[in-house]
Amino acid sequence: MADDVVVALDVGGTGIKCALVDAAGQVRHSERRATGRERGSEAVVTTILEITEGLVRTAERTGLRPEGIGIVVPGVVDEAAGVATWSANVGFRDVPLRQLVTERIGLPTALGHDVRVGGLAEARLGAGRGYRHVLFVAIGTGIAAAHVVDGTAFAGAHGAAGELGHVVIRPGGPACGCGLRGCLEAIASAAAVSRRYAERSPAGTPTGADRVAALAAAGDPTAAGVWGEAIDALADGLLTGLTLFDPEAVVVGGGLAEAGDALLNPLGAALRERLRFQREPALMRAALGDEAGCLGAGLIARDALNGVPA
Repeated sequence: MADDVVVALDVGGTGIKCALVDAAGQVRHSERRATGRERGSEAVVTTILEITEGLVRTAERTGLRPEGIGIVVPGVVDEAAGVATWSANVGFRDVPLRQLVTERIGLPTALGHDVRVGGLAEARLGAGRGYRHVLFVAIGTGIAAAHVVDGTAFAGAHGAAGELGHVVIRPGGPACGCGLRGCLEAIASAAAVSRRYAERSPAGTPTGADRVAALAAAGDPTAAGVWGEAIDALADGLLTGLTLFDPEAVVVGGGLAEAGDALLNPLGAALRERLRFQREPALMRAALGDEAGCLGAGLIARDALNGVPA
């Protein structure tokens, strides 16, 4: 019914995006709150519970009927068990978040992974709509991917599928936070682009990845070098993704996608040069921006209500 909504939370390392989403995928109310991860994982769980309760009250106060809850978190997530297995960004380790929320709020709850549900939202509602096989690649502080087929995102046997950022593409290259060297994330994430430019620029001035792209386009040789290396690394990483998953469409989201054509045009050309037997996919920028996580949380909540398995 038109007044039925689900509560959707997208929990990040810094902030929590919250919404009430109706059955048509329309956001009826939205908020943003601080995660407060510096207070520890138990405090973050308490914050999630309090925000969820508040959204339920807001729905009821405005004549909406809350039916279920969808929560997405970063890291490794066991969707079937409803457990946040591990997340460095918010300090979670084996947190039974679905159970905790269900017991506190009394509504059916679904738990998902931030990039997978972002990919789900882009495939069903955003740039990937109309394609059966979509590879969503989020390039921000890190790099991760989601493989979505017929509107279903696959988590893998242990909830860790899609860690494209930790494919080693430059053996012996820069150190990665995972402990390996030469991972895609260590060269081509937005954080890596910013860091590598600061290391090489004469002034050592930190700047955002979108600014590095603009400087590269303006002829700054240091920025051009860093940006070119990132494009080449991304093309190698995407080639791995194409070889493994054979998608019809690749949707690029995250902070680096804000560079728009400065990213997609050279990336498409570099990828095209590498293709052998692989078929060239449609390559496009994500359409939903930072709403994708909340909309995806709403989708998994609705799926759970409809009996769709995690």
